[in-house]
Amino acid sequence: MADLAGAHREFFAVRTVAETLAGFRPARRTAAETVALGEAHGRVPCEPARAPHDLPGFARSTVDGYAVRAADTYGASEGLPSYLDVAGAVAMGRPAAVAVAPGAAVAIPTGAVLPAGADAVVMVEHTQEAMPGTIEVVRPAAPGDGIVRADEDAAAGAELVPAGRPLRAQDLGLLAAAGVTSVRVHARPRVAIVSTGDEIVPPATDSLEVGQVRDASAVALAALVRDAGGAPDPRGIVPDDRDALDAALRAAVESCDVVVVSAGSSVGARDETAAVVAGLGEPGIWTHGIALRPGKPTLLADCGGVPVIGLPGNPRSALVVFRLVGMPVVRRVGGVTQPPPEPSVRARLERDVPSAAGRLDVVQVAVRDGVATPLFGASALLSILTAADGYVVVPDEATGLPAGREVDVTLYR
Repeated sequence: MADLAGAHREFFAVRTVAETLAGFRPARRTAAETVALGEAHGRVPCEPARAPHDLPGFARSTVDGYAVRAADTYGASEGLPSYLDVAGAVAMGRPAAVAVAPGAAVAIPTGAVLPAGADAVVMVEHTQEAMPGTIEVVRPAAPGDGIVRADEDAAAGAELVPAGRPLRAQDLGLLAAAGVTSVRVHARPRVAIVSTGDEIVPPATDSLEVGQVRDASAVALAALVRDAGGAPDPRGIVPDDRDALDAALRAAVESCDVVVVSAGSSVGARDETAAVVAGLGEPGIWTHGIALRPGKPTLLADCGGVPVIGLPGNPRSALVVFRLVGMPVVRRVGGVTQPPPEPSVRARLERDVPSAAGRLDVVQVAVRDGVATPLFGASALLSILTAADGYVVVPDEATGLPAGREVDVTLYR
């Protein structure tokens, strides 16, 4: 009976991963700031950016060739070409100084302004010089071939990039083409990273005493925070002392947008962390336990509007949980409503993967030549993660996956 009571204290509101991702949705959002376009890669727009004018702004050629009236090329073929008089040429970067009359063509390079009268461009490969000043067209063109309209990239007022999606390289290119040189974006969420435990020492410690371990979680979590668009704020190592932990977490909640704490490996350490977090502010703890392996003793709380994520003390478990649950929280606080898709690949399982129904299992795999090899080992082994190319998720309802099954492998970037 005492064991059952202890288990209840430790995991008093276990949730599925799906419930956690759908239900824990903090309202906090970072403030808006304006950044120059050159500094905007990966930043999250607060509102859609719109085109101040038509793009490209003029009808232009997409191929090297001749601007023509499409009707003058109807029926053209190798055996019966259309003959057109060359009326001139269009120079790059300048308005067209010549129009296309019936029966005429104007030489034009890729990207140049379409001259008046033309409604198509014939590729130079589909022409040949019949005599000086005259070309043969050996393939017909339809209206619109080889050109883009003045507003084909974007019409004036059209949305160029949406709010809530991190800006990619191609987004910056489109904004630059439209003359948009700065963007209103959400500030990067400031994420406090607190390590706890009497056994934890800094990575720079030269010689370890028996029982000591270097802090492997903080630097790796900071990297994942950056991947999620946040700004990590390492707060160092806090001993297993309730008053010290309370002071460290209160300071973090007061100054940061998200707080991440590794809650120690022992049941007592986890209980102590949960007790401190419960007193940091309302509404308090949302769950203390997720039906997930590795990472069941995960704590999520909303403390006075600041999300607090309590991770297992085991570094491998902490990283798996933070990637699955913590990164979405950081992105959400940073204004992301359209998260970037994770890279993935289909592969065939090399051997059986056991699991238990009622929990979601995250299994590390190495992928070679379309085959995913599960990597098993004690949850304390970080080398399992470094050897992995990605992971496979075994759904809550499954009791395992058989060898030969085609699975989706989420790849590490």
